[in-house]
Amino acid sequence: MNRQVKGQFTPAGSWQVNEYEHEPPRTIDSLRSLSLAIAKGESAIKLGRKSQAALNRLIELQGDPALLSITRLADKLTVHPATVTRLARHLGYQGFSGLQSILLDASFNGPSTFYSRQAQTALHSGNDDQKVHVRQLCHENLENIHRFVETVDLQQFQAIVSAMTKADRIVIQGIRQMRALAVFLQYGLALIRSDVTLLDTDSPGLAESLAALSENDLLICASCSPYSRQAILTTTVAAERGVPVAALTDRMSSPLLKWANWALLVPHESSFLSNSLVTFVALAECLVNACAAAMPEAAEAALRERDQMIHRLDVETN
Repeated sequence: MNRQVKGQFTPAGSWQVNEYEHEPPRTIDSLRSLSLAIAKGESAIKLGRKSQAALNRLIELQGDPALLSITRLADKLTVHPATVTRLARHLGYQGFSGLQSILLDASFNGPSTFYSRQAQTALHSGNDDQKVHVRQLCHENLENIHRFVETVDLQQFQAIVSAMTKADRIVIQGIRQMRALAVFLQYGLALIRSDVTLLDTDSPGLAESLAALSENDLLICASCSPYSRQAILTTTVAAERGVPVAALTDRMSSPLLKWANWALLVPHESSFLSNSLVTFVALAECLVNACAAAMPEAAEAALRERDQMIHRLDVETN
């Protein structure tokens, strides 16, 4: 059977063949979803390691002036311009311009890079006015939250919420700084449901905790660049055992995405001396609220019982 060849006439009147017959992504969200599916081997599109890495970085370049030129973009990605063109055609576009239009549309409709530029200026200004630095960092965090709101994958969000409500047990892992996020999320979820624990990071305890998990449980792992080796190993082992994994991370190139069933990407760029947790904490609050809304009767009963116990033990005071 002959394969149907698709194509179009160029402005010069010649026929240009389109080798890839699938429909290309039309939004940054669909492009992000496709990239994740390709990375996990769930798409008919197959990319080499260099092309996959280039695609991951492309999606992260929203707002970067390099998007305006294929030459500048190739330099930014440290690849040849022809690699970018081939990547675009692999994704179903006629050429780079089709992919470029999606990225630029997301850039111009997304948050500006004003505060990022201001951060660099403030950091090197030598200004001793503490109010300037307070305002700067707070604005950067507001910008990160705004970017998250604009780019969050709601299908992935809802899938994680559904998994949280149905799991027999929820185990949460956060290493180093992310331990604070894990504790906060565990506290919030424990308000409305039972069997929510932190994963023991001690080697013997970690092995026992992972061995006790089953396909009816849920592992939530939080990690961002530079990624914890233990977080990567944990998600790998859990996935190999058939345990559902939800990743709270930062980039399409995050190593956690290879093993996660679902993932949410959180922007955290700021002038804070480490990775900012503000938007991660905001996401944790959103997940807890959504989980409560998904099972209102059980959540209300759990909160009522908690209030009664606090009153009985005389825990709080005015």
